[in-house]
Amino acid sequence: MNRRKAAIAAAGTIAAGALTAGLISVPSAFADGTAAGAAKDRRHGSAEARGVAKAAARAARAGVDWKDCPADWGLKAPVQCGWVTVPVDYAHPDGKKIKIAVDRARSTGGKSERQGSLVYNPGGPGGSGLAFPNRIPAKNPLWAKAATAYDFVGFDPRGVGHSAPVSCADPQEWVKGPKPDPVPDDEADKRAHRKVAEEYADGCKERNDKALISSLTTPNAARDLDVIRAALGDKKLNFLGVSYGTYMGAVYAELFPGHVRRMITDSVVNPAPDKVWYDVNLDQDIAFQTRWDDWKKWVARHDDVYGIGSTPAKVEEQWKKLRATAKKEPLGGAVGPEELLGFFQSAPYYDSAWAEVASAWSAYLKGDEKPLVEAAGADLSDKAGNRADENSNAVYTAVECNDAKWPRDWRTWDRDNTRLHAKYPFLTWSNAWMNYPCGVWPFKQHKPTDVNTRTAHPVLMISATRDAATPYPGAVELHKRLKNSRLITEKDAGSHGITNLKNDCINKRVDAYLLKGTTDPKDVTCGPHATPEPEKSAKKATAKAESASAALPALPTGR
Repeated sequence: MNRRKAAIAAAGTIAAGALTAGLISVPSAFADGTAAGAAKDRRHGSAEARGVAKAAARAARAGVDWKDCPADWGLKAPVQCGWVTVPVDYAHPDGKKIKIAVDRARSTGGKSERQGSLVYNPGGPGGSGLAFPNRIPAKNPLWAKAATAYDFVGFDPRGVGHSAPVSCADPQEWVKGPKPDPVPDDEADKRAHRKVAEEYADGCKERNDKALISSLTTPNAARDLDVIRAALGDKKLNFLGVSYGTYMGAVYAELFPGHVRRMITDSVVNPAPDKVWYDVNLDQDIAFQTRWDDWKKWVARHDDVYGIGSTPAKVEEQWKKLRATAKKEPLGGAVGPEELLGFFQSAPYYDSAWAEVASAWSAYLKGDEKPLVEAAGADLSDKAGNRADENSNAVYTAVECNDAKWPRDWRTWDRDNTRLHAKYPFLTWSNAWMNYPCGVWPFKQHKPTDVNTRTAHPVLMISATRDAATPYPGAVELHKRLKNSRLITEKDAGSHGITNLKNDCINKRVDAYLLKGTTDPKDVTCGPHATPEPEKSAKKATAKAESASAALPALPTGR
């Protein structure tokens, strides 16, 4: 997810329990769904609940007609693709329908090892999960054991990619830079930014079918997930949700507690209804500043390689100087402060980006601006990529704006973001402008789902104490709300998306949970994964910068 949450200082005081060596089997009382769970499913909107049941029954009969993936999807055999049909409005399951794109790679184990499908969502809102099955043919070592038991299944959520995609602006114009500096100099700048956000909200209304874009909500995404489960032939869901995917999973758990078989929530979004989504974004601004400060310390420690600054304060001064230079005269004619921020924020997101971002910056300071310009600037020749980026942002906007009520009075936004920017300037105003379409959203805004349940099988939660995009207090909150969950805390770490990182303390517990259904008797605190290492010399760092943009992981939707 591309949101960030509350003060990380609190994370250190909320210990998740001592590290324990042994794993125990989950009590059999949680092994299967219960009548109480089924009854709770039905209580959440009787018309929608009946609609889901009807759509799921249809999907179970139809199954998925697996075939080779379309050539332009970029997915090669043995990955297969197919479709699952869902209603636009679950209260009217016989009305208008859309098709959800799904793909899979078959499990590598024998028939006796097979445990069904593991369905994946990478976050967003607006992220595509279609790349997930590639972890099996690529022989990703962290997922080799799980691959013996599960088909890996990805999907494009409604509105995303190949699943009835939406758009709120011309993609080529949307990516074009340089955009105005997100930090306003005066009231005129604020009015200009508000106008851009208002035009984007208007575009969401003008460019899309009203019923479809109004249906882009997390509860509907969870309902789609249950229909996908049925189409796959699984009686219960095995799910891995990362970032926003954890909120999708949490809402699924609330709506369908009896359908949960295995669920991992990785880098957890705060599900508290009074946080979703306005306060979640304000909290992110604080957390991003914390992780930005962590990265500056790392850059300063390796000043012999990068030559950016020997102290965090000196690195910050170089950042301010770079922003000011790009504001006065955009780098390469296309990279201003907003574009720089889009690139540099990948460092607070992911440790794997630390060296690449520092390398591109180092090359710029040594007189070669090409790596930085290419990494931060838009590629107008990549029309398909730009279309996908704007589509993801459109879904992000629609889901967050539809899910919850946002302040409609600009003075509230101005007050809150002005206050936060004074102490946490790295991301605050940029985050505000990205979300301001929700302050003028032309569609109905709903009441967030109140997640508070006990699932048929314990949910395994994993979060890092210094995560910028989904700060640790969100994991503590969801842990309270999922009564029989277990929380693994990665202490003194902050990379986003933990299950795809090498940390034996975490990796072995993920495997045990997926393969045997076991969790520890108490919550667990693990040490951090390895800190990134820079190139050994300034020359190698500069050379590495030439491939910086290709090497970086994709940011979650909207950022």
